[in-house]
Amino acid sequence: MNSSLRTFMLIAAITGLFGVIGLLLGGATGMVIALAFAGVMNFISYWNADKIVLKMYNARQVDPDTREIKLRRYAEGVVGLAGRAGMPVPKIYVIENPQPNAFATGRNPENAAVAATTGLLNMLTEEEVMGVMAHELAHVKNRDTLTMTVTATLAGAITALANFAIFFGGNRNSAGGMIQTIAIMIFAPLAASLVQMAISRTREYEADRIGAEICGNPIWLASALAKISNGVARIPNVTAERHPASGQMMIINPLSGRGADNLFSTHPATQNRIDRLVEMSGGRAPERPSEPARPSGPWG
Repeated sequence: MNSSLRTFMLIAAITGLFGVIGLLLGGATGMVIALAFAGVMNFISYWNADKIVLKMYNARQVDPDTREIKLRRYAEGVVGLAGRAGMPVPKIYVIENPQPNAFATGRNPENAAVAATTGLLNMLTEEEVMGVMAHELAHVKNRDTLTMTVTATLAGAITALANFAIFFGGNRNSAGGMIQTIAIMIFAPLAASLVQMAISRTREYEADRIGAEICGNPIWLASALAKISNGVARIPNVTAERHPASGQMMIINPLSGRGADNLFSTHPATQNRIDRLVEMSGGRAPERPSEPARPSGPWG
């Protein structure tokens, strides 16, 4: 399935969910209002979801001319990787956050952005950072970023709409009305999450594969994933916890309620991803330190 059709189907599914919630809450009139709201959200998401997400995380743009050596090397590396991948250079951002993580966003390769946290830049070696950013560029190249950004924005809106069900839902004085309201509050966000998960695992595995090809060494990304997973387990991401719908955009699930490779996980199990990358490299496994490695080379 090509990315345009996949994006259309996801947006249609979530838009339909808006309509169903509106119908249950306010009948035909509620459905019309909800669908109109969904249409506005779709428009905003398509053109501005990347800006919304970057602002949400207080991302700061950097470029190869910045005076900070670590950030300059990071930006120069992304520019070089984009050249290797034969794609436009995305806007490059850094996020002041101790949790090691990264994501890509934007509606197409010509209007894309990549972002890394300071925790990631401080924890990883230069090669490992480039492995991570190559993964993010693979998402841009595959045009996954529109799907990720739009679904994250709309899923968050559905969760908010479902939470308002207790105030606007039907006849709360009857048992049936209260049960319906509670059901909406529980199952609407769950349905939105399942839509997000529909393509998530395949998307991550494919970005790992193409990212390894872009950076030229699968072990760089495999080693980075091992360290990031260890860091995420110890360091909370407050912004992601407040906006959980954005978690599926990250290279590793940033939420404290992470699960393994199961039905309700937005990401494949990290060890499964590492094993695939190790297989690509010919079997040389990365180190898995119990404590984050000190930055090496130009990052220090």
